[in-house]
Amino acid sequence: MADFWTHNLDPVALHLVGPLAIRWYGLAYLAGLAWGWWMVVRWAKAGRCPLAPNQVGDFVLAGGLGMIIGGRLGYCLIYGRDHLMADPLYLIKLWEGGMASHGGIIGLAAGAWWHARRTSVSWAVLTDLVAATAPMGIALGRAANFINGELWGKPGTVPWAVIFPDAPLVDGLRVPRHPSQLYEMLAEGVILLAVILPIHARHRRPGVTTGALLALYAVGRFVTEIWREPDVGHPPLWGWMNKGQLLSLPVLVVGLVVLWWAWRRGAKPDLYRAPST
Repeated sequence: MADFWTHNLDPVALHLVGPLAIRWYGLAYLAGLAWGWWMVVRWAKAGRCPLAPNQVGDFVLAGGLGMIIGGRLGYCLIYGRDHLMADPLYLIKLWEGGMASHGGIIGLAAGAWWHARRTSVSWAVLTDLVAATAPMGIALGRAANFINGELWGKPGTVPWAVIFPDAPLVDGLRVPRHPSQLYEMLAEGVILLAVILPIHARHRRPGVTTGALLALYAVGRFVTEIWREPDVGHPPLWGWMNKGQLLSLPVLVVGLVVLWWAWRRGAKPDLYRAPST
């Protein structure tokens, strides 16, 4: 095992007073939201979205709150029901970790819907803005998962394998494992961002970016989960499919349906027109 790096990264970026601390996971969320804010402001100034630059903050706040609430609810209902039943306050104990990306996606869509209702802007156009910027947040979140030493992969002896001290023992030994968090960072974040931004820049069909994001995310998640260790208490279904893969299937279906719907509707350039000042 001497040839493999043993994970020893500190999940805390900055220790404050007593139990108070700034964690990399929280910084990842803030950085993802800040990047999304910056990108949407750029598009607003360029007349590529129906929001004025001074309206972007409210939109990002709505999406960010939706993402956090949806991600936490999703985690508690899918993976942490036992904790939630034993302690209902577990739902708000964000400092203990636990966010579900599928729930976060639903929460982002809900936040965009709420903002669309308040501003009379096309919901599909707003969800496209979310979809175009979301992969950066996903990539940062997966990087934070790696720093936290959580959501590790299955045992493997590839040259870049990592020994995670908190992972289950195999025959009483700490074994090297696939850094599946980094696989997901690349597939669901970096690569997806490189694909989705050009798509978003070249169409004026509301919903196309959203459909493409959902479909491609589901494919990337399904594939990378091959190397991820199933969550404790959630054994693979039919001996091979874990919960993350199962949940990705309806996301894929929804993404393809949204793509079909958006393409059938055709281009709607007026919905992208910036508000008059």
